[in-house]
Amino acid sequence: MNNNTVLNPTISVVVPVYGCLSCLDVLCQQLETSLRTLTKHFEIILVDDRSPDNWWSHIETLQNKYPSVQGLRLSRNYGQQIAITAGLAAARGDYVVVMDCDLQDSPSLIPELYAKLQEGYDLVLAKRVERHHSGFRLLAAKLYFGLLSKLANEPIDGSYGAFSLLSRKVVDSFLLFEEKERHYLFILRWLGFNMGSIDIVHQERHSGRSSYTLSGLIRLALDGVLFQATVMLRWIISLGFLFAFSGLAGAVYFIWQHLYYTSLPGWTSLAVLILVSTGVLLISLGIIGLYVGKIFDQAKQRPLYVVDTVRERKLTW
Repeated sequence: MNNNTVLNPTISVVVPVYGCLSCLDVLCQQLETSLRTLTKHFEIILVDDRSPDNWWSHIETLQNKYPSVQGLRLSRNYGQQIAITAGLAAARGDYVVVMDCDLQDSPSLIPELYAKLQEGYDLVLAKRVERHHSGFRLLAAKLYFGLLSKLANEPIDGSYGAFSLLSRKVVDSFLLFEEKERHYLFILRWLGFNMGSIDIVHQERHSGRSSYTLSGLIRLALDGVLFQATVMLRWIISLGFLFAFSGLAGAVYFIWQHLYYTSLPGWTSLAVLILVSTGVLLISLGIIGLYVGKIFDQAKQRPLYVVDTVRERKLTW
């Protein structure tokens, strides 16, 4: 075959990069070793989400060492979910692997994902049967996905991460979504394609620490809730009716007490009632405001992301 002939790869690997510079060399090495057991036509797309450790300056060195590497630099930090979307848009493979850059999900498991997909699935997710996170984060995740299951009225397993393998039709369908606030796994669930899974052990981080702060995790969780359902608005209506009926019952009771018994001024109960009612109103308005804010952001129709620089892979097969 002519060396100048450019072919679409069989497998693309999309890796959002943020704060894990020390992992990249090892990651690329392990990816190449794993992917060569499946095909010689592959590409590794490293999406630089404006990492603070100035990863982009090392892209040329990585490409000289690993010709299958393609670099994609975003114009600013957009977050992991948008970085995954940018990587999927750039991927040209018949199959696309999505994974984190911290090596907690081992590249050696990609052949296992691929073998599972060949059983007739459209996508395969990796289920973390053992996780290396802090006790607080594990508890918070359990509570979050429990709440999300209630909101969606269906069980949602929080053991799945970004590590996954998608067929081309799933990738193309994913890219039809235009929501700015998005969650990779929730979109895959919504698409409804035939999904398989494999069990994996979540490894220790190769180095460094997670780039997700507590506020970042809370923001991601909130975006996931708002993406998943509008049931919170129905909860507000139900809560409003509950307080309305409670107020009516209280009014009847106090009128009855005033007519038949000597009643003392109830300043404490009045103050508590006002504070509780005001708190509920403010929370309700806040939740409605979040939905309105998301509508406002979407109505502006700004692009999901802007690509600053692209460094094409050197390998053309």
